[in-house]
Amino acid sequence: MPPQKQAQQKLLIKGGKVVNDDLSVVADVYVEDGVVQQVGPNLNPEPSTGLIVLDATNKLVIPGGIDTHTHMEFPFMGSRSKDDFYTGTKAAIAGGTTMIIDFAIPQKGCSLTEAFDTWKSWADPKVCCDYSLHVAVTWWSNKGATKMLAMGITGPEGHELCRPEEVEAEATQRAITIANAVNCPLYVVHVMSKSSARVISNARREGKVVYGEPIAASLGTDGTNYWNKDWAHAAAYVMGPPLRPDPSTPGFLMNLLANDDLSATGTDNCTFDTCQKALGKDDFTKIPNGVNGVEDRMSVIWEKGVYSGKMDENRFVAVTSTNAAKIFNLYPRKGRIAVGSDADIVIWDPKATRTISAKTHHQANNFNIFEGMVCHGVPAATVSRGKVVYEGGVFNVTAGEGKYVSRPPFPPYVYKRVRQREKVCQPAPVKRAPYTGMVSGISITRK
Repeated sequence: MPPQKQAQQKLLIKGGKVVNDDLSVVADVYVEDGVVQQVGPNLNPEPSTGLIVLDATNKLVIPGGIDTHTHMEFPFMGSRSKDDFYTGTKAAIAGGTTMIIDFAIPQKGCSLTEAFDTWKSWADPKVCCDYSLHVAVTWWSNKGATKMLAMGITGPEGHELCRPEEVEAEATQRAITIANAVNCPLYVVHVMSKSSARVISNARREGKVVYGEPIAASLGTDGTNYWNKDWAHAAAYVMGPPLRPDPSTPGFLMNLLANDDLSATGTDNCTFDTCQKALGKDDFTKIPNGVNGVEDRMSVIWEKGVYSGKMDENRFVAVTSTNAAKIFNLYPRKGRIAVGSDADIVIWDPKATRTISAKTHHQANNFNIFEGMVCHGVPAATVSRGKVVYEGGVFNVTAGEGKYVSRPPFPPYVYKRVRQREKVCQPAPVKRAPYTGMVSGISITRK
C-alpha cells in the first residue's frame, strides 16, 4: 500500500554555495511544501514548529541529479535485473540522484501504452524518488553473435568483438542523417566509443539538433575487462553497446562532455549478479547485458570531470541534471535551484572522499564495476520533494514516496532550435510575374 500523505517539511539550508549550470553564489535556500520559496543571503524565515535547518557551510548546494537512462527490475534474456524500483531509487538518492528516467520496453506484440502502464504499475508503489519513463521500440539481429560462436569464441570478449566500434559509429551516423532529413531532433543514448562520439560532435558543429549521452560506465571504466582471466569479472562488464577496450576512451568522452560536444549523462543501470551472468558461462550471447551506476554516477563524474580539472562545478550541474531537465521538458521544475523549482537538492561535499565497493554500496547487486575507485566529492545530504531523505549515510524514506512526473512533448530547449532551422532552410518567397505562356524562355501551350 502507498504511504499516507505526510505533512511537508519546512527546510532551511544555510551557508552553502548554490551552484546552478550558469552561476554559483553563496546563499541560503528556504523550502516549504516541497518547493523552493526563497534563495538569498542570510535568510531568516519566521520561526515555526517543524523547521529543519541543514548546515551547508563549505559545501555546494546543487540540483538533484537526473539519471536519464535506467532499467529497474527489467525482464531481460530470461532473467530480471536485481535492482527493482525500490532498491534502485534508494541507491540513487544515496548517490545524489533525485530523479530517474527508466525505459519501458514492450514485449513483442505488446503496444507502447501497455508497456507504459506495466512499468508504471511496477514503479509507483516502490520509488523513493521521482521518476519518468521512456518507451522504447527495439529489434536486433543475431547473425553477428552466431559468427563469433562458429569461430569458437564463447567468452565475454565475444560480446565486444561482434559489436565493433565502427558499427556503433555507423548506426549513430545513420540515425543522425535520418533525423536531420525530417528536421527532427535526436537524442543518442549510451555513447560508448570515440567513433560514435566524434559523429555526434561533428553533427553538432554542423548545426544539427543532436544530443549525446555517455554513461557512468563509459566515463569511468573500459572494455579491457572483457579479457580478464576471471570469467565472472569479465562477464560483469557485459553491456550493449559494449565498453570499448581502448583505455583512453573514458578520458576522451569526458573531454567532449566538458566541452558540450556531449550533453547529458545516464547510467544504463541494469544490474545482474554473478549467478545471473553465469547463464552465459559457455555462450557469451546468453550473458544478461547490464551494469550498475545509478548510485555512483555523480561521484564518478565529479572525480573524472571536476577533480581532474576538465570541467567546473557549473558544467557538472549541467551534465548531471540541468541539461537533462531541459532536453526532456522538466526545466525549471527540475534541474535548477530557484524560487518555484521542486526542492530536489543535494548538499555536495567536494572535499570528502569515498571508495566505491560492492561491500558498501546500496544496490542489490554483488558486483560493482567501479570497485576500488576513490572518489573525491560525495553527497552529504539529499533532499527529495523538500524532504531530507538521506543524510550522513542514514535514509529517511519509504517506498512509494517518489512520484511519476509527466513530460509534455516538444521541449522548448530542443524545438526552438528546430523551428529556427526551419526558417533558415525555408527558401525565401519568390515574387512571380503574371502568367504569360513563357517559362524559362520555353513556350508552352495549354490544351
